[in-house]
Amino acid sequence: MSQKTKIAGWIAAGALAGALTTVSLQTLARGTFAPLPLEELQQFAAVFGIIKSDYVEPVDEHKLISDAISGMVSGLDPHSEYFDKKAYKAFRESTTGRFVGVGIEITQEDGLVRVVSPIEGSPADRAGLKPGDLITRIDDTAVKGLTLSEAVKRMRGQPGTKVTLTVLRKEENNRIFTATVTREEIHNPSVKAKIVAPGYGWIRVSQFQQDTVRDFAAKLQDLYKQDPNLKGLVLDLRNDPGGLLDAAIAVSAAFLPAGDVVVSTKGQIPESNAVFKAQPEDYMSGWGADPLKGLPAALKNVPLVVLANEGSASASEIVSGALQDNHRATIMGAQTFGKGSVQTVRQLGPDTAIKLTTARYYTPSGRSIQAKGIVPDIMVDDTAEGSPYAVLYTRESDLENHLQGTSAGPSKKDQETLEKEREAAFNRLETDSKKSEAQRRLPEYGSDKDFPLQQAIAKLEGKPVKVSKTMTERKARSEDSDN
Repeated sequence: MSQKTKIAGWIAAGALAGALTTVSLQTLARGTFAPLPLEELQQFAAVFGIIKSDYVEPVDEHKLISDAISGMVSGLDPHSEYFDKKAYKAFRESTTGRFVGVGIEITQEDGLVRVVSPIEGSPADRAGLKPGDLITRIDDTAVKGLTLSEAVKRMRGQPGTKVTLTVLRKEENNRIFTATVTREEIHNPSVKAKIVAPGYGWIRVSQFQQDTVRDFAAKLQDLYKQDPNLKGLVLDLRNDPGGLLDAAIAVSAAFLPAGDVVVSTKGQIPESNAVFKAQPEDYMSGWGADPLKGLPAALKNVPLVVLANEGSASASEIVSGALQDNHRATIMGAQTFGKGSVQTVRQLGPDTAIKLTTARYYTPSGRSIQAKGIVPDIMVDDTAEGSPYAVLYTRESDLENHLQGTSAGPSKKDQETLEKEREAAFNRLETDSKKSEAQRRLPEYGSDKDFPLQQAIAKLEGKPVKVSKTMTERKARSEDSDN
């Protein structure tokens, strides 16, 4: 097995309920281990014995060991995790894009479950859950204290059964409400496409799954059948939480010359160090024939805009960074989530595994986006009226125990400015919270009311773009602090 096939196959922001995270399969064996710390192991054994003998009621010893492993792994960073039998089964199901659940991408924040994004058309989406929502209870169980996999398990169940989620919405002045959601089999078609204006196509990837590349290639073929002379294309990666690394490489390769670098990875062990290029041997993963073979040659040169936002994470950031660094596309929207780490799943036994952060990834120019994200070439708001709540969105840098990035982070002055912007956003919420959910909700992606898409088409047509003044000023401050 080559280094490139050993490196992580998943790159993503959180977990899907039914669930998404980050990975590739490897065996556990590593060769030699450093000597184990005897004194700490003796303490562990002592604590284990005391709990077994003195706890108020009998405790299953297998659960104690499982919980100890879980705590050891999850304490490393927000994306490392231990999978017991049920969690590992759920994880493997999630890679197919089919599962029974409520349909939300989640991560952890302050011990609670944070919604990264609802899957379009899912029960959670129809119930009005939004990115940034914090789930505090699942039915009668408090989320505080649950691992991410335990929370996922409680939100999954049989089709047709109901689960009640208690939700804290910070951006509406800490409003608390409940949403009763009916579980169903989630089939998350990850690619959508259509002609949105004469001569201009839109193709959206909502996450990078096993079937994404085949679907992506088929949708591109359909667009060119509808209009063989496309003058421009918009690749929409907004709220795409990530997924399969090879799928991200393939999507990048559809637009790049053969051999261009897409992404590189660096870690502690040799197989975590690799360079991935726009070539079939770096993205083919049991698909048989190359799904990209036979795509129109015009794809390599068609003017391209990539839409990204705060919910675009990991694999979608890899694509954005690759197309940006290779000067193949204009990136428009908002600064992305900032997850620049690679996770590898290593099996411990037939039914258990750990998902472990094994590397950082870097864009072709050598940039690490960890805890920073991809900064668009053109900053564009969510609506014509602006993005008044963008400063309230949680990023990788807000997560507890996140890996440090290469930049120094905001200065004290920048942090004070950001706090003032957040205060202003909260004040606006007091007024906007009186609006109905329908009034507050952004237009559907790809619709004729989709403001960022309108600006992307304007860019492709050579017309003026309404650039976000607020985000552009924030971008300038960030660049100043980096310098």
